[in-house]
Amino acid sequence: MTAIDCPETSRTIYKLCKERKIPVNVADVPSECDFYFGSQYRDGPLQVMVSTNGNGPKLANIIREQIAAGIPENAGDAITKVGKLRQKLREMAPGNEQGPKRMKWMIQVCEKWTLNDFISMSEQDMDELLQNYESGIVPPAKDIISEEFS
Repeated sequence: MTAIDCPETSRTIYKLCKERKIPVNVADVPSECDFYFGSQYRDGPLQVMVSTNGNGPKLANIIREQIAAGIPENAGDAITKVGKLRQKLREMAPGNEQGPKRMKWMIQVCEKWTLNDFISMSEQDMDELLQNYESGIVPPAKDIISEEFS
Protein backbone atom coordinates (compact mmCIF):
# COMPACT_ATOMS: atom_id res chain seq x y z
CA MET A 1 0.00 0.00 0.00
CA THR A 2 1.16 3.47 -0.76
CA ALA A 3 -0.41 6.60 0.71
CA ILE A 4 2.10 9.31 -0.08
CA ASP A 5 1.59 12.77 -1.48
CA CYS A 6 3.71 12.20 -4.58
CA PRO A 7 1.82 10.82 -7.60
CA GLU A 8 5.04 9.99 -9.49
CA THR A 9 6.46 7.89 -6.66
CA SER A 10 3.09 6.21 -6.11
CA ARG A 11 2.92 5.36 -9.82
CA THR A 12 6.45 3.90 -9.70
CA ILE A 13 5.53 1.76 -6.70
CA TYR A 14 2.36 0.65 -8.50
CA LYS A 15 4.32 -0.41 -11.60
CA LEU A 16 6.96 -2.26 -9.55
CA CYS A 17 4.26 -4.15 -7.67
CA LYS A 18 2.46 -5.08 -10.89
CA GLU A 19 5.72 -6.33 -12.45
CA ARG A 20 6.31 -8.54 -9.42
CA LYS A 21 2.66 -9.65 -9.20
CA ILE A 22 2.28 -8.08 -5.75
CA PRO A 23 -1.21 -6.78 -4.91
CA VAL A 24 -1.11 -3.02 -4.47
CA ASN A 25 -3.34 -0.23 -3.20
CA VAL A 26 -2.50 3.32 -4.23
CA ALA A 27 -4.53 5.51 -1.90
CA ASP A 28 -7.12 7.70 -3.63
CA VAL A 29 -6.44 6.14 -7.06
CA PRO A 30 -9.11 3.39 -7.44
CA SER A 31 -7.83 2.36 -10.88
CA GLU A 32 -4.50 1.46 -9.25
CA CYS A 33 -5.95 -0.66 -6.46
CA ASP A 34 -6.06 -4.45 -6.50
CA PHE A 35 -7.81 -4.42 -3.13
CA TYR A 36 -9.60 -1.99 -0.86
CA PHE A 37 -9.94 -1.54 2.85
CA GLY A 38 -13.35 -1.55 4.40
CA SER A 39 -15.17 -0.54 7.50
CA GLN A 40 -15.63 -3.61 9.71
CA TYR A 41 -18.07 -4.68 12.41
CA ARG A 42 -17.26 -7.72 14.57
CA ASP A 43 -19.20 -9.60 17.19
CA GLY A 44 -17.30 -12.79 17.98
CA PRO A 45 -17.34 -14.90 14.82
CA LEU A 46 -19.65 -12.46 13.01
CA GLN A 47 -17.79 -10.13 10.68
CA VAL A 48 -19.43 -7.60 8.36
CA MET A 49 -17.30 -5.48 6.06
CA VAL A 50 -18.48 -2.59 3.91
CA SER A 51 -16.35 -1.14 1.15
CA THR A 52 -16.99 1.60 -1.37
CA ASN A 53 -13.98 0.48 -3.44
CA GLY A 54 -12.18 3.67 -2.55
CA ASN A 55 -14.99 5.99 -3.59
CA GLY A 56 -16.18 7.09 -0.17
CA PRO A 57 -14.48 5.60 2.87
CA LYS A 58 -16.47 7.75 5.32
CA LEU A 59 -19.70 6.62 3.66
CA ALA A 60 -18.59 3.01 4.14
CA ASN A 61 -18.20 3.78 7.84
CA ILE A 62 -21.66 5.37 8.05
CA ILE A 63 -23.28 2.47 6.19
CA ARG A 64 -21.46 -0.05 8.39
CA GLU A 65 -22.76 1.72 11.50
CA GLN A 66 -26.32 1.55 10.15
CA ILE A 67 -25.97 -2.15 9.35
CA ALA A 68 -24.45 -2.86 12.77
CA ALA A 69 -27.34 -1.05 14.48
CA GLY A 70 -29.72 -3.55 12.87
CA ILE A 71 -27.81 -6.64 14.01
CA PRO A 72 -29.39 -8.21 17.09
CA GLU A 73 -27.41 -8.04 20.31
CA ASN A 74 -25.52 -11.27 21.00
CA ALA A 75 -25.69 -12.42 17.36
CA GLY A 76 -22.08 -13.53 17.75
CA ASP A 77 -23.04 -15.74 20.69
CA ALA A 78 -25.77 -17.38 18.61
CA ILE A 79 -23.28 -18.03 15.81
CA THR A 80 -20.80 -19.55 18.26
CA LYS A 81 -23.47 -21.94 19.53
CA VAL A 82 -24.50 -22.92 15.99
CA GLY A 83 -20.83 -23.64 15.27
CA LYS A 84 -20.63 -25.86 18.34
CA LEU A 85 -23.85 -27.64 17.30
CA ARG A 86 -22.42 -28.26 13.82
CA GLN A 87 -19.21 -29.62 15.33
CA LYS A 88 -21.16 -32.02 17.55
CA LEU A 89 -23.24 -33.09 14.54
CA ARG A 90 -20.10 -33.80 12.46
CA GLU A 91 -18.75 -35.93 15.31
CA MET A 92 -22.06 -37.78 15.59
CA ALA A 93 -22.54 -38.24 11.82
CA PRO A 94 -19.04 -38.15 10.28
CA GLY A 95 -18.08 -38.75 6.69
CA ASN A 96 -18.70 -37.17 3.32
CA GLU A 97 -21.73 -39.33 2.64
CA GLN A 98 -23.50 -37.68 5.61
CA GLY A 99 -22.62 -34.17 4.36
CA PRO A 100 -25.79 -33.40 2.39
CA LYS A 101 -28.05 -34.72 5.16
CA ARG A 102 -26.12 -32.74 7.80
CA MET A 103 -26.36 -29.55 5.75
CA LYS A 104 -30.07 -30.00 5.08
CA TRP A 105 -30.80 -30.62 8.76
CA MET A 106 -28.71 -27.65 9.94
CA ILE A 107 -30.44 -25.39 7.41
CA GLN A 108 -33.78 -26.48 8.82
CA VAL A 109 -32.59 -25.82 12.38
CA CYS A 110 -31.36 -22.34 11.44
CA GLU A 111 -34.61 -21.52 9.65
CA LYS A 112 -36.85 -22.83 12.43
CA TRP A 113 -35.02 -21.47 15.49
CA THR A 114 -34.44 -17.79 16.28
CA LEU A 115 -31.19 -16.11 17.28
CA ASN A 116 -32.53 -15.89 20.84
CA ASP A 117 -33.24 -19.63 20.78
CA PHE A 118 -29.60 -20.29 19.89
CA ILE A 119 -28.34 -17.85 22.54
CA SER A 120 -30.43 -19.68 25.17
CA MET A 121 -29.31 -23.15 24.04
CA SER A 122 -27.20 -25.09 26.55
CA GLU A 123 -24.87 -28.03 25.87
CA GLN A 124 -27.60 -30.33 27.20
CA ASP A 125 -30.10 -28.73 24.81
CA MET A 126 -27.70 -29.31 21.90
CA ASP A 127 -27.43 -32.97 22.80
CA GLU A 128 -31.21 -33.29 23.04
CA LEU A 129 -31.69 -31.54 19.70
CA LEU A 130 -29.12 -33.81 18.05
CA GLN A 131 -31.14 -36.87 19.10
CA ASN A 132 -33.58 -35.81 16.35
CA TYR A 133 -31.00 -35.79 13.55
CA GLU A 134 -31.46 -39.39 12.36
CA SER A 135 -35.21 -38.89 11.94
CA GLY A 136 -34.64 -35.59 10.13
CA ILE A 137 -37.05 -33.85 12.50
CA VAL A 138 -36.32 -30.37 13.83
CA PRO A 139 -38.44 -29.83 16.91
CA PRO A 140 -39.44 -26.33 17.98
CA ALA A 141 -36.96 -24.67 20.32
CA LYS A 142 -39.62 -24.47 23.03
CA ASP A 143 -39.62 -28.27 23.16
CA ILE A 144 -35.84 -28.41 23.64
CA ILE A 145 -34.58 -25.31 25.47
CA SER A 146 -34.20 -25.90 29.20
CA GLU A 147 -36.50 -23.73 31.30
CA GLU A 148 -33.62 -22.39 33.38
CA PHE A 149 -31.99 -20.86 30.26
CA SER A 150 -35.02 -19.41 28.50
